[in-house]
Amino acid sequence: MSPENSAPEGAAEAQPQTTFDDLGLSEETLRAVKETGYNTPTPIQAQAIPEVLKGRDVLGIAQTGTGKTAAFTLPMIDILAAGRARARMPRTLILEPTRELAAQVHENFIKYGQNHKLSVALLIGGVSFDEQNKIL
Repeated sequence: MSPENSAPEGAAEAQPQTTFDDLGLSEETLRAVKETGYNTPTPIQAQAIPEVLKGRDVLGIAQTGTGKTAAFTLPMIDILAAGRARARMPRTLILEPTRELAAQVHENFIKYGQNHKLSVALLIGGVSFDEQNKIL
């Protein structure tokens, strides 16, 4: 190899880039992710998704807009889809501090869970309980 094509001495070799295919998600979830135009997970997603799929607790801290919501909703969708559901019984409750975050999580479940037979309901304050109760 000529000196022009070689890496400087002491430079780390480039690591292959992680893709969503590498994280252990189901084909159904991967299809939904790819349909939204994403191929490469953010660092928080690449680190958190495999751990959540293993059933481990994860505490993640990252900047706004780095995909933290998808980091927990993607593996949660797979875990819920693989589990055995009893008719009309809730299996997961996610509490968010604001309406905006609750809506974001709801949107993620709809978008990424589209290829699974899962139901989701958004319940927030300031909205008629009768309407929300019908969704449940």
